[in-house]
Amino acid sequence: MKRNLRILTTSGALVTAMAAAGAAFAQNQGGVLHVHAGGSPPSMSMLEEVDANPARATMGLFNNLVMFDQHVKQNNMQSIIPDLGTAWSWSEDGTELTFPLRRDVKWHDGKPFSAKDVKCTWDLLLGRSSEKLRLNPRKALYRNLVEVTVNGDYEVTFHLQRPQPAFVALLAAGFSVVYPCHVSPAEMRQHPIGTGPFKFVEFKPNERITLARNPDYWKPGRPYLDGIEFTIIRDVSTANLAFVAGKLDWIGATIPALRDIKSQAPSAVCEVTSGGISRNLVVNRDAPPFDNPDMRRAMALSLDRKAFIDIISEGQGDIGGVMQPLSEGVWGMPPEVLNALPGYDPDVEKSRSEARAIMRKLGYGSDNRLALKVSTRNVPPFRDPPVILIDQLKQVFIDGELEIVETALWYPKMYRKDFKIGLNLTGGGVDDPDQRLYENYACGSPRNYTGYCNPELEKLFERQSMEADEGKRKKLVWKIEKKLAEDGARPIIFYNRFAYCWQPRVKDWTLMVNSIINNFRLEDVWLDK
Repeated sequence: MKRNLRILTTSGALVTAMAAAGAAFAQNQGGVLHVHAGGSPPSMSMLEEVDANPARATMGLFNNLVMFDQHVKQNNMQSIIPDLGTAWSWSEDGTELTFPLRRDVKWHDGKPFSAKDVKCTWDLLLGRSSEKLRLNPRKALYRNLVEVTVNGDYEVTFHLQRPQPAFVALLAAGFSVVYPCHVSPAEMRQHPIGTGPFKFVEFKPNERITLARNPDYWKPGRPYLDGIEFTIIRDVSTANLAFVAGKLDWIGATIPALRDIKSQAPSAVCEVTSGGISRNLVVNRDAPPFDNPDMRRAMALSLDRKAFIDIISEGQGDIGGVMQPLSEGVWGMPPEVLNALPGYDPDVEKSRSEARAIMRKLGYGSDNRLALKVSTRNVPPFRDPPVILIDQLKQVFIDGELEIVETALWYPKMYRKDFKIGLNLTGGGVDDPDQRLYENYACGSPRNYTGYCNPELEKLFERQSMEADEGKRKKLVWKIEKKLAEDGARPIIFYNRFAYCWQPRVKDWTLMVNSIINNFRLEDVWLDK
């Protein structure tokens, strides 16, 4: 027997269609949306890249089986809606998840979409196909997936080893797109083919990424735009000037820059929101002296998180753990739980005194300081925080020197663990513990840059993953958070807030509070000309 969790019934579909039809009278067709991209991505492969720039630029090329509603600000289990899957249902034991699929959907090259494309995509992610991904950053998310089977051309079933209620949320993330069987991963890096509302036109590194309207999109009347151009401008000041001059329709900016943008473009619509991106300290646990847990603990105790927020975001940021803080995040800890974690005591000087005592026991002091390089990526959101980090580490006898790494080399450097310590920004495809924990802290995960591995704690990963009761699951997650903080697994410094501005002609684009990529399908966005 199967128990249905979400079925888009005929009446539900009718209501949705009527609402869309009613709204369509006010919407204009046509125009090109100009979006700022802060860096030039290594490739166009959604399955292989981890950065926001390629994810944002390619989400509109594809579809998922399910997706987060593009008009709901917080991603959660209740905001998941059908996409290529028309519905989904679980088996009674919670180990089989079945999707009937849409018919008459075509890839951008005209070939028909079918169940075999879904199976090919997850065989690729599981490393079981003859074709291989060059990088597979999300493989750890599918440890519980045994296989995907097809039932004819228009139904697939995901078979799990154990119950995992949030598995459907992983499939709804912007990164979880369906790839075509007939196009190789190598081709997808250069010229991606999807079923989505936009078609890929070209990628000129350090210049632009261009998409055009898919006239054969399976959603009638979508998209409204003729195309999208992602203009790559690495210098923040130059990008802000381009927006003020009207050459860009949408831009992400720092909070300090927001006043200048609003003063020069008073009609711009701006919003400050979180997005779920943490600034965190990554430490190579295999490189001496950081193979010593006392050294890692001393560095964690040196952090003054509020100072980061005050300096970088003018006080607009959040202190949190692995999971995004409340209320934008779903799984964040209440203050009394958070402040009890090692290194989170509001009395920073007390923590630093403990850190200095540890460092002295390790042989360091004012006359024997530890010199090291602090690595980070060469884009402003990465470059600014390590300057503060270096200043704070001085308080515990550590002298840091900033090492700037070009964007194309940053993630390969992290994968190789070719660093001592670094400052990284970490987001995720979805605000759920099954993504954050397994991708960043599970033994052997490609994105576990610090090499942290605790098999006993992973048993707790599994317990929380199987728990269907949200309240009980939260308490298990907080227990995991405590152990990760005690181990200095990957100290979370703070969650910054971003300022986003768009021209008043841009309509029906919802910013999400716990994702910076999942709102980039852009099939409903239109321009008021």
